Amino acid sequence: MRSAVVVNPVKVADLDELRETVDGALGAAGWPAPLWFETTPEDPGRGQTEKAVSAGVDVVFACGGDGTVMSCVSALVGTDVALAVLPQGTGNLLAANLGLSTDLAAGLEVAVEQGRRQLDVGAVDDAYFTVMAGMGFDAQMLDATSETTKARIGWPAYVMGAARHLRDRPMRVTIRIDDRPPLRRRARSVLVANVGRLQGGVTLLTDAEPDDGWLDVAVLTPRTLRHWLAMGWALVRRRGSVPRMEVYRARRVEVTSNRAQPRELDGDLIAPGRRLAAEIRPRALWLCVPQPQEAPDLAADAEAAGERGEELVEEARRE
Repeated sequence: MRSAVVVNPVKVADLDELRETVDGALGAAGWPAPLWFETTPEDPGRGQTEKAVSAGVDVVFACGGDGTVMSCVSALVGTDVALAVLPQGTGNLLAANLGLSTDLAAGLEVAVEQGRRQLDVGAVDDAYFTVMAGMGFDAQMLDATSETTKARIGWPAYVMGAARHLRDRPMRVTIRIDDRPPLRRRARSVLVANVGRLQGGVTLLTDAEPDDGWLDVAVLTPRTLRHWLAMGWALVRRRGSVPRMEVYRARRVEVTSNRAQPRELDGDLIAPGRRLAAEIRPRALWLCVPQPQEAPDLAADAEAAGERGEELVEEARRE
């Protein structure tokens, strides 16, 4: 199997050690040495991944945070080249949602075992997301969270960023879902999700699956601190409905605000704007995942148990 590593050097403590570990593990599995590409502020991974695809690789290792993964995904959509995630950042939402290990050795083993899963992706203009896109509060939170704090304490840094914007005024949005009549809301955030889990292990959308052919749309409408607390408590408990949150399913969704809003894709900020339009691309990405555990052969076990039961009955009769 031919492979390439697209690595964000800012996220890696010792690049030489990483290279030695990856080359050694792949060599031990009989793979040729991978191609290596480093991301830059100007190109966070898409161009490097396109070069890897053109070189004829079978697997691209995305080694960095969610932004690196998203950039690699944008170049892999619609190809037969698989993505393998080697998480190095503080978010790693795709890995968390799909139960992928954050351990380097485990990530390499998953790719070598060649377990594969086709995922849906969301398309926003010429970019793609595997986790979620958002407009409003979620992007404000990301903008208010410093990289230094994230590096020091991890995901709780987002809580500190969120606290700065809890009292901001809502946005007036029009939401068009497929061909249905438009919805008009005063919302704090609109999230368009391919999976349901947020930072810190909180599940926002319990029914979101990455390969069901749908985008799940969450419209958050809290107006007071009490509303935020009630919503957060309901999300943590996951019992019954979540107050101040509406959920819809869509193939296409377009959100238009009365004023320019911060926006994000997979935890990375994109240019602010009044509009966020996304559509689903079903099963457009191959992802390296652990091989499924072999299920016990229940039929064979039942047959064996039946045969043994007959033997015991015959023995009893003879006695």
